[in-house]
Amino acid sequence: MAAHAEFEVDGPEGTRTVRLSNPDKVYFPERGFTKRQIAEYYLSVAEPMLRAIGDRPTTLKRYPGGVPGEPFYAKRVPKGAPEWVRQVEVTFPSGRTAHQVCPSEPAVLVWAAGLGTLDFHPWPVRSADVDHPDELRVDLDPQPGTDYADAARVAGVLREVLAEAGLTGFPKTSGGRGIHVLVRIRPEWDFIMVRRAVIALAREVQRRIPEQATVAWWKPDRGERVFLDFNQAARDRTVASAWSIRGNQRATVSTPLTWSQLPEVEPDDFDLQTVPRWLAENGDPHRDLDDRAYGIEVLLDWYARDERDRGLGEMPYPPDYPKMPGEPTRSRKGSLSGQPNSCENSS
Repeated sequence: MAAHAEFEVDGPEGTRTVRLSNPDKVYFPERGFTKRQIAEYYLSVAEPMLRAIGDRPTTLKRYPGGVPGEPFYAKRVPKGAPEWVRQVEVTFPSGRTAHQVCPSEPAVLVWAAGLGTLDFHPWPVRSADVDHPDELRVDLDPQPGTDYADAARVAGVLREVLAEAGLTGFPKTSGGRGIHVLVRIRPEWDFIMVRRAVIALAREVQRRIPEQATVAWWKPDRGERVFLDFNQAARDRTVASAWSIRGNQRATVSTPLTWSQLPEVEPDDFDLQTVPRWLAENGDPHRDLDDRAYGIEVLLDWYARDERDRGLGEMPYPPDYPKMPGEPTRSRKGSLSGQPNSCENSS
């Protein structure tokens, strides 16, 4: 078993030598995938992945003991990071600040893999303006009794609602049973306003298919429905990026798809071993994501309409957040499903 391996990684600033310790360490015991294979995988998808996370502050989800094992989120640049690993300062909801990794070249992906990073969780902002998201994200989270096929059906309705708001979404598997839909937006609104746009969008989907979709924050209120997790739009809440390996025994990958592919696949179709070939054969379905940035004015109008005509305003924030302006009480007592009534984190 090799003590280390060296990768010569080409990038915009030339070739970097990245040293990988214990490259033959097995990270996925059921399938035998090693740290070396994780690094090789990220090199194989580096081009589309850097389109997805490049120039974004990114949290590293690290599994130092492999899978299964207890991961942790590295929200600060790890000590000893090479000088060529870009950093960007972000502000957390508490008001504290930190410097996060800002991936800018393939060598960063290999270096992160060497730290036991499996998935990358980018903020929905660019380094030049970390307070105004340029990506609206919708997380469709199947609840017990539902599955990926249910999420795909709800995503189809979500697509219709997005179109009515003048928006185009790009779907991907979450790497689990869920689906993420991304919309490029102009960075003109802060996190609070973008989250309200997601709330309005999710409420409209729930109205159309109330037996299949829910915005109820308390888990007992959700039933066997797909939860549209609006709080993934809150500051410092992130989802695994496109092309990220997920920390499950199959080493599945969060994979971009076209809308026509979405209902035809299974999440387990995409893993560390299969995705490089799939990418080579199909290309990147999210290649055009950056071609146009949209406004969210229609969604904010819907939010204002719901507040004015239906008495629906803010929804609870995650429990670790400070009290936010206009937020209802964080209590489930007396709540009604679909109302602003819950504060439990679903992630």
